[in-house]
Amino acid sequence: MINEELVAVLASLKDTDVEEFSYEAPGKKICFKKSAVPLMTHVDPQDIIAAETEEKNLIIKSPMVGTFYQAESRNHPPFVIEGNHIVPGQRIGLIQAMKIYKDVLSDVKGKITKILVKNGEPVEYGQELVVVDPE
Repeated sequence: MINEELVAVLASLKDTDVEEFSYEAPGKKICFKKSAVPLMTHVDPQDIIAAETEEKNLIIKSPMVGTFYQAESRNHPPFVIEGNHIVPGQRIGLIQAMKIYKDVLSDVKGKITKILVKNGEPVEYGQELVVVDPE
């Protein structure tokens, strides 16, 4: 394997879940491992502020697989919109699977900063639905 081929292989693995790569040829053995801690040569202070802000947010996740609905029907307003304040136990949506509807309830108190799924969109168990800034 020549250097260009090796560089191409490693570049293709960069954004994958592959953590280790080994190559053996007669008289050669090469092993690369991704670092658990990313190396940073320069850190923008704005990135640090954004990271700290994101860590404070809470996420409401899907309790089941199905289709997410923001309202009871097309004729009803959404249960919540971005900017609404919510409390524990408040309904924020519905998930329908096999003609069974399950309420998606808030387990936190705070302000909704982002709704991550659209009305009528399929969701998976544990998928992030809503970002909440806790109070």
